[in-house]
Amino acid sequence: MSDHTFQASPIAIASPLPRKSRQARVVWRNNIVTVGGDAPVRVQSMTNTDTVDAVETAIQVRQLAQAGSEMVRITVNTPEAAAAVPYIREQLDRMGEYVPLVGDFHYNGHRLLTDYPACAEALSKYRINPGNVGKGDKKDKQFGQMIEIAAKYDKAVRIGVNWGSLDQEIMAELMDANSKRAQPWETRQVMYEALITSAISSAELAKNIGLNPDNIILSCKVSGVQDLISVYRELARRCDYALHLGLTEAGMGTKGTVASTAALSVLLQEGIGDTIRVSLTPQPGEARTQEVVVASEILQSLGLRVFVPSVTACPGCGRTTSTTFQELAKQIDDYLRGQMPVWRMKYPGVEAMKVAVMGCIVNGPGESKHADIGISLPGNGEAPAAPVFIDGEKAMTLRGEGIATEFQQIVESYVQRRWGGAQA
Repeated sequence: MSDHTFQASPIAIASPLPRKSRQARVVWRNNIVTVGGDAPVRVQSMTNTDTVDAVETAIQVRQLAQAGSEMVRITVNTPEAAAAVPYIREQLDRMGEYVPLVGDFHYNGHRLLTDYPACAEALSKYRINPGNVGKGDKKDKQFGQMIEIAAKYDKAVRIGVNWGSLDQEIMAELMDANSKRAQPWETRQVMYEALITSAISSAELAKNIGLNPDNIILSCKVSGVQDLISVYRELARRCDYALHLGLTEAGMGTKGTVASTAALSVLLQEGIGDTIRVSLTPQPGEARTQEVVVASEILQSLGLRVFVPSVTACPGCGRTTSTTFQELAKQIDDYLRGQMPVWRMKYPGVEAMKVAVMGCIVNGPGESKHADIGISLPGNGEAPAAPVFIDGEKAMTLRGEGIATEFQQIVESYVQRRWGGAQA
């Protein structure tokens, strides 16, 4: 029998590196969402409604906010959309929903912000794409108009470069310079340089015009995982502005979820990124809020944030008799997420709760003991009983057809008992 001894030094515990960015403030009334510095990595999302429909847009904004989006971006692309923004803000305020609104501007943002000052004031942050604010002499002038308005109202600005609408003047200039190099870079590397140059030079111009540099957030979005990692590593090395992370056009369903998770997780682990958006194409019938759920899960899985109680559930195997544990796990997970808008206010700290729903005796009792509250359902050939563990100790055994309902009631009672006194 071999001896088991410790190594000379303990195994390092993995954790994300600290971030080193400035801190921006995205504000509406008393709701101040800090981005960067020592602030938590923020979750944001975007509506897909017609902004002109103020009621429908306000409803979706509220749904996204209730799901955990700390800022919500809306398209402002026409005079009608700009005119609707104050009414959207008014609808949200009436509902007691003070989530900051971000205006997404392209091509005509300088005119819309100038012609609709109520829109400029109702928004908490502007997204400006330097690749499509104008060409030639108009480019700096029209960009400057938007920055002056942001400075006037003390609004945060995201300067968002996208490789699908990259500033062609910068790209052409760099391609020309690259052709004269003794050892030319690959075209993709020139594109990286163009993205970063566009973002940082635009930020410097905004700062020179008078925008508080702390209120500048940068993004350089691409749709390839390795491209995003390459660009953001260099962007973070060259500047200290707060950074918005997101894989543009990530895709639908599993593809979009996996690609976004792969790219963002690498960067966040390296201490790069201050706010994230997971850009998912909704599948037919899928709620827009799914992108908020995925973004929150990425941060929670990395240990950067805690949003909702976690549910541990086994995948099932030949030992399990049915899908009962899977159905119960989903029911409990849906129940916890549905309760969080209320619980977040009523039971501070409940988001850290761990729940286990297991399918047989192999790992069931052990996982249940490690959770705050857990249930081990009977597997193939096991006695038709489901022990429930609370705070590491077996508390009771459930039997019969009503196990799911009973366990949900036990979870509710546990939450009330453990976190109900936090308000007192």
